[in-house]
Amino acid sequence: MHVLTPGYFRTLVPAWLGRERLLVAVTGAAEVVVGALLPVPCSRPVGSWATAFLITCYQVSHVDVLRRARQDRSRLLERPVGAVARLVVDVLYIVWAVAVASFAS
Repeated sequence: MHVLTPGYFRTLVPAWLGRERLLVAVTGAAEVVVGALLPVPCSRPVGSWATAFLITCYQVSHVDVLRRARQDRSRLLERPVGAVARLVVDVLYIVWAVAVASFAS
């Protein structure tokens, strides 16, 4: 999706990080590589740990949204409850990726 809708993904990069185009391209390529590792049993542990790492890095974006969240925002994901939900969902994805890595080893 990074390739198909890069504009959307650039909006997820905190402004203070800068280099939105580069970050979206690099993370998109990393997701493709990681996605190719997961179905292959011998590379699944590495792919799962890499997935956990990538999602952990994405938490920076969600923490930034939480920092700027306000109740009067029109988008739910930009309100405090939505920002917290984004963090929680990603933590669950991280736990899932670590569990897959642990069982695949």
